[in-house]
Amino acid sequence: MSYIVPIGPYHPALEEPIHATLYTEGEVIKDADVYVGYNHRGIEKLATTKNAIQTLVLVERVCGICSHSHAFTYAMCVEKINGIEVPKRGQYIRVVTAELERLHSHLLWAGIACHIIGHDSMFMHIWDVRETVMDLLEKLSGNRVNYAMVTIGGSRRDIDDDLRKEILAGCKKMKTALDRIVDMVVNDRTIAMRTKGVGVLPYEDAIRMGAVGPHARASGVKIDVRKDAPYSSYEDFDFDIPMVESGDVYARIVVRALECYESIKIIRQALKNLPEGPINLGNKLVKIQEGQAVCRHEAPRGQLSHMVVGTGAFENHRVSVHVPSYKNTPTIPFMLRNNTVADAGLIIASIDPCFSCLDR
Repeated sequence: MSYIVPIGPYHPALEEPIHATLYTEGEVIKDADVYVGYNHRGIEKLATTKNAIQTLVLVERVCGICSHSHAFTYAMCVEKINGIEVPKRGQYIRVVTAELERLHSHLLWAGIACHIIGHDSMFMHIWDVRETVMDLLEKLSGNRVNYAMVTIGGSRRDIDDDLRKEILAGCKKMKTALDRIVDMVVNDRTIAMRTKGVGVLPYEDAIRMGAVGPHARASGVKIDVRKDAPYSSYEDFDFDIPMVESGDVYARIVVRALECYESIKIIRQALKNLPEGPINLGNKLVKIQEGQAVCRHEAPRGQLSHMVVGTGAFENHRVSVHVPSYKNTPTIPFMLRNNTVADAGLIIASIDPCFSCLDR
């Protein structure tokens, strides 16, 4: 028999509101529609009334998990318009914060994925490692969320030798824990049964629908802004882009797990080769000169773009935020087809959606 099954806008498997209408034959999903827009906060409009420093505070609150990514990308836009060159040490500190944030985001998602599957012991193992990342971010910035590490022209806080050693020690601890967790995830029969062959997005469809980030890389699409258009000294670091070609939920778990290793690799290189010199050009308020700029950053979920338009005033004339979930969400109806209703929550969650970012 045919049924119409609604999911959301509030669902136990999802932290943010989304509504999906599933058209089913028995337990099998034949088609689906996805609706967003439940979380709109008018951040882009608010930004037109704020100066550059106030906007850094504002855009950090687009998303709690990738708050540094938004501040990072916005600052690069203002710096590009104003012709500001960020000191090398400031660039490296931005990279360290960005990669710690990526670790935090991926571990948070992996833990939630295991919880949705019903593997709560693995969920607790993964979030124990995530707590190490949170502690490091707190020691680096003073905050566990919304780190306020970016200012126009550099970073707001420096990394002294003691903190550098502490972060390196934390990375070593995480690497050991990750080895154990990845081994368990890859070889666990429960996880394999719930994720292999589920929610498949083939390579051709990932390209056609413009998927980005780990979601695209799990379908064999080699795309990463850090490699394709290096910024903030990413060209100085040696790291790989993990890819899997099966395009299912299992592949998305594996890609994010492997990316954690690459983030640790980048952090170690940045801290061992941390340049001498200033971290910023002074915390002074700048006018946003006449012109516009678009800058991209590889956020934990994929390519994040900001466009800033200035008119020579202190306030922004326009700020436009284009988030990775905007690209990845349209793939959800396609992935849901021919899967069971029981897997719908897991498939939606597998893109690591941030509807807070999407609705901004």
